[in-house]
Amino acid sequence: MSIAAPAIFDRMSALADTTRSRLLLVLERHELTVGEMCQVLQLPQSTVSRHLKLLADEGWVSARAEGTSRRYRMPLDRLEGDARQLWTLVRPGVAALSTAGQDAERLRSVLAERATRSREFFSSAAGEWDRLRADLFGRRADLVGLLGLLDEQWTVGDLGCGTGQVSHTLAPFVARVVAVDSSPAMLEAARARLAPLGNVEVRAGELESLPVEDGALNAAVAFLVLHYVAEPAEALAEAARALATGGRLLVMDMMPHDREEYRQAMGHLWQGFGEAQMAEWMEAAGLHGFRYAPLPPDPSARGPRLFAASARRPA
Repeated sequence: MSIAAPAIFDRMSALADTTRSRLLLVLERHELTVGEMCQVLQLPQSTVSRHLKLLADEGWVSARAEGTSRRYRMPLDRLEGDARQLWTLVRPGVAALSTAGQDAERLRSVLAERATRSREFFSSAAGEWDRLRADLFGRRADLVGLLGLLDEQWTVGDLGCGTGQVSHTLAPFVARVVAVDSSPAMLEAARARLAPLGNVEVRAGELESLPVEDGALNAAVAFLVLHYVAEPAEALAEAARALATGGRLLVMDMMPHDREEYRQAMGHLWQGFGEAQMAEWMEAAGLHGFRYAPLPPDPSARGPRLFAASARRPA
């Protein structure tokens, strides 16, 4: 009757070859492609690929796809206990090999070459970088990504939600969104857009009398809506009432402008808001820590410049 050999013998067999041990040494701390490993060990691709396959079969290396290539590494933190112990014993001897020292020198060159390629790209593309990034990822990619700074346990009010675009953007990053609007047409569009999201509640109501309980919101946003409100000071006071202690209100709207035609064409009641006016209203609402920041103009935008104003409800 045959008896299977212990798995540790297979582990030892994998490390018995100097080339494989050298591979593990360079993959212990760096993720490399086959081509880069060929440069580091100065071996043909067929040889490196053959050894990698054996190491992968024995669980010594892992690989991930990146485009049309694959990157390999030694997942030391995920190796089984006997494999980690064996590598701890073998590693000092492998590192002491003269070839290992040469591998380390060539590895530094390979990594430096990576950095050089990246620097060369940015040296040539610096003037076009904003356009290139916008073409690849869209103009809002950086702004949307910053929402990851929000607390995932928050309830956020989208005051004057319109068709629900802001609520749709906020929802993946917070526990709950309460979206409020007074227009039946806007509410219908918002409900259709937000229906697939389980953490957004759409409510009908005026901003001057919010259908939100006292202290229910950790944050509230009013994006491009205040210029439609007959009494902005009352709307800000209502938002402050709905904020929890320490909660913050963010208003984004137009800076003062002379586009009188907006009143007739789009129903605007206010032609923008200056810093002094917003500060007065925020203070009257009992909010502290007021900030007012003009936003960088978008070259493709035709409307007035925008601002972001924020303040918080004190303890």
